[in-house]
Amino acid sequence: MATRPVIHLADRVAIAVLAAMTIVAALTFRDYGLGWDDVTHSQYGALLLQYYASGFTDTRALNFVNLYKYGGGFDMAAGLADKILPFGLFETRRLVGAVVGLIGLAVVWRLGRRLGGPIAGAAALILLAACPLYVGHMFMNAKDAPFATAMAVLLYGIVAVIEQYPRPGVRAVVLFGIGLGLAFGQRILAGIAGPYGVAAVALMMVADTRAFDAGTALRRFGRFLWTVLPALVLGYVIMGLLWPWSIIKPLNPIYAAEYFDTFFEKPWKELYEGRLISVPNMPASYLVHLFALKLPLILLAFGLIGVIGAFILATRTKVAAPRRAGLLALALAVVLPIATASAMHPAFYNGLRHFIFVVPPLAIAGGLAFAWLFDRARPHGKAAMAALCAILAAGISLPVYDMVKLHPYEYTSFNAMAGGVRQAQHGYMIDYWGLSFKQAADELRTRLASGAAQPPKGRRWVVAICGPQATAQQQLGPEFETTFDKKQADFAMVLGTFYCRHLTAPILVNIEREGVIYARVYDLRGGPTPNLLTVPKP
Repeated sequence: MATRPVIHLADRVAIAVLAAMTIVAALTFRDYGLGWDDVTHSQYGALLLQYYASGFTDTRALNFVNLYKYGGGFDMAAGLADKILPFGLFETRRLVGAVVGLIGLAVVWRLGRRLGGPIAGAAALILLAACPLYVGHMFMNAKDAPFATAMAVLLYGIVAVIEQYPRPGVRAVVLFGIGLGLAFGQRILAGIAGPYGVAAVALMMVADTRAFDAGTALRRFGRFLWTVLPALVLGYVIMGLLWPWSIIKPLNPIYAAEYFDTFFEKPWKELYEGRLISVPNMPASYLVHLFALKLPLILLAFGLIGVIGAFILATRTKVAAPRRAGLLALALAVVLPIATASAMHPAFYNGLRHFIFVVPPLAIAGGLAFAWLFDRARPHGKAAMAALCAILAAGISLPVYDMVKLHPYEYTSFNAMAGGVRQAQHGYMIDYWGLSFKQAADELRTRLASGAAQPPKGRRWVVAICGPQATAQQQLGPEFETTFDKKQADFAMVLGTFYCRHLTAPILVNIEREGVIYARVYDLRGGPTPNLLTVPKP
């Protein structure tokens, strides 16, 4: 009689964490507001679906603003889901975002487990699930959060094929191909994975040269390339489906890379370290500095230990070559994007949203570090292991508590080293997406309804906006009209950021977290409409 396989306790913990995150997502996805890009992204998704539905004759998606230079997989998935789910379009987009984020969590668990065992996998999952930057963005960021999940899948694929070098199996090759297609089909920045994939293969070739000879190493490398060739084809097909513009002309992906390398619209200034700095002129330390202030301290500590340990183990010839290569790819997945961006110095803006894809591999490295420490604690008995688990629990309790307090603005969190959002508001952008307009709009409608207020006869309520106007219009609904000019307005809805003027008019709605103003609605009835934009003195 066959015996049922024993499930490791750490796996049970991981499954429980995933289940809890799924329940939280199901209960809260409606809470998240719209950002600056949501309306445009929803339009892009609809145009892509129409491109396929029309038999490729409706080509509007292929020159739609600048989004055609991004993949539209998420936007299409949300558009398709909207046709079958009983929610509004933007609620559906939030739900799809949550699902994609949950997939990313699951991938991190499985990859951490593959590289370091059940304890490493569970710890990696816990560290990522307790990261406000990742959790907050997964609900509402149509570009960067799906890209983070896709890059995690790609990293998993790289590790899978390297582990079975030089003849990876069909499942590993398919996984690698899916990862390639999803990552490049979301953003051309996926090319950053090339160097750490190449480094892993180079390590295998060096190991083969030492174990056999140069000729054998080259033959094994050729066998590997031939075996993974179908993954490249599969990846190209998936990329083309998610990003049709990329295959209309063979060089289009290169044009996209050039566009984003030199990209800038009209330069603007953002608040950084208490100063207004033009985004192309942000200091090279921007990413490292913000990662230090935005990520949970426990994730930073374990993650850095894990990255350093991975680099060290990659040099130990006594460790099996496939494991060393996988650890090298993981460590480079954390270090290389940050180092490359800091050296090349593109325009930095909107905090860390473009680099969320670095957080999952950092969490995996943290999981590996925790498992290593756990193994060192094991000989010292249950008390030592319990103490290490208590450190992890205490470490994640801080960001989890922060997420509860800030909900649904988790992505704005700053860690204790930064003094939380209360201190960070003086030096950095907080709600740069403008998510708080949803809550401000909801409370304005409630306030007007409770007082039975009616707009002047023959027109709708007019709301002057400082922030994303299209988002504000969507959140306010058809009974309101929005304006950004000096048209006579009944109310002003403004973000609590540096470029929105604080008015002396009566305040109807105040959206606040931890003493920080995220948005306000002013009552302008009976008075002139002021200029809402301001540039503070340096």
